[in-house]
Amino acid sequence: MTDPTIIQAAETIFAPWFRDRATWCAWFTFLRALFGIPLVDNGELALFRECTGRAAAPLLPINEAWLICGRRAGKSMILALIAVFLATCREWRPHLSPGERGTILILAADRRQARTIFRYCRALLLEVPELAGLVERETADAIDLSNGVTIEVLAANFRGVRGYSIVAALCDETAFWRNEESANPDTEILAALRPAMATIPGAMLLCASSPYARRGALWEAYRRHYGRDDAPALIWRAPTRVMNPTVPEAVIAEAYERDPASAAAEYGAEFRSDVETFLSREVIDAAVVPDRHELPPVAGVRYIGFTDPSGGSADSFTIAVAHREDDGRIVVDAIRERIPPFSPEAIVVEFADLLKTYNLREVTGDRYGGEWPRERFREHGIEYRPAERAKSDLYGEMLPLMNAARVELPDQPRLLSQLAGLERRTARGGRDSIDHGPGAHDDLANVVAGAVVVAAGADGPVMNRGLWGFIRGQAAEIAAEEKASAEERRPKPEAARGSLEWAEHLAEQRPKADPEAMLGGSPEDMETIAMP
Repeated sequence: MTDPTIIQAAETIFAPWFRDRATWCAWFTFLRALFGIPLVDNGELALFRECTGRAAAPLLPINEAWLICGRRAGKSMILALIAVFLATCREWRPHLSPGERGTILILAADRRQARTIFRYCRALLLEVPELAGLVERETADAIDLSNGVTIEVLAANFRGVRGYSIVAALCDETAFWRNEESANPDTEILAALRPAMATIPGAMLLCASSPYARRGALWEAYRRHYGRDDAPALIWRAPTRVMNPTVPEAVIAEAYERDPASAAAEYGAEFRSDVETFLSREVIDAAVVPDRHELPPVAGVRYIGFTDPSGGSADSFTIAVAHREDDGRIVVDAIRERIPPFSPEAIVVEFADLLKTYNLREVTGDRYGGEWPRERFREHGIEYRPAERAKSDLYGEMLPLMNAARVELPDQPRLLSQLAGLERRTARGGRDSIDHGPGAHDDLANVVAGAVVVAAGADGPVMNRGLWGFIRGQAAEIAAEEKASAEERRPKPEAARGSLEWAEHLAEQRPKADPEAMLGGSPEDMETIAMP
């Protein structure tokens, strides 16, 4: 098979997927620029300048490109076309050792998202007779070709990409990659990919995403390379309808009316200016005590507990214990996270035992589940008090404590990743809110913020608040038992009416004479009268 250009392949081998050529014109311009194919007319040059900020189109193929396009622009189909073209129309065996396979990796936030591109790849291979014969083996995540190339999908993880000889890496929706073990998963994954491509001449790195916040690898690539003719990476930024005019204008107009900032990112390919990182990595790292994972309880220390309950199917069930030192520092002593699926009842028992270890008989938590967490914790000797502040407010109150280096955090990667992933958003009304980013979690961050804020606001003598809580609880239990016992001894009217016992009981319940009413004066007056 001769080596056609990707444009020739799209017009012949893959023509059934591009029947309405007019709707794919912008993408064909991008492909010409990416593979160093001359642009055909001034219209294409104008589009190229509009989308790249460059004055002149590249004359040679580009090995790294970043697609910053609105949703439904057609990114997935084009990534699949590039993957199949590189797998079938390029010869990679001269650059591979015997037994070594060249891999085209499709990476997304999870396998489910990556399979969208993978399904397109499968169709492009199996529905073209001259290409279907190249398929040697097919699994749910990979297709092996007889020319020594494998197309494989992976969830975005910097550990998972090691060990491959990569001829192309197609990274989908990089602005939304999340990893509980890393605060910067996109940067770390790209750092792991590049060495795997270093020994393969012509290997291509292609990242495609709708934009989001002004941070991360996508933003950094845009900031460094957009509009530079000499940049080693090609940045192509375009709104949805520039790349795919079949998306109805009314749909986009409605999105802008509903939420202009979100629509500008989703369809306008503009990085959001209303979303910013809440805590800098430097501030978080400064708060971490290296190699400290948990502190044992200490007699005389005043602890507080904060929990974020969960039903066991989606979010984690988390808890944190913290205390305030005499010098004002807030120390997070212990954190626990139970990832679903789990039995909520079993976690309540476990967390109640943890609280009792720190001599606590009460815990603060959000208002999840109404009365359920109160009843369950109460059954195990813990009073559950709903938090007075919303989660966003807790984060806001924790910020100055973190910035002032008054917080000590355990060295727990999932917690640090969640704190680094918190975002401050400005709503249309101007009010700020703080929460995790799309697809991320903040269950650990939430309980740590709650524990820190409650501990910072705690006052009174430096005695164990849990001990006083225990004493109050014991006193309440004794009072309740005495009341119940008195109720049991109390004669029932049906059984004792007319008896001397019942008469005595009525006498006890009869209202006593009011001295003030009898004398016509106040208690102070009575005291005056009684004085000699």
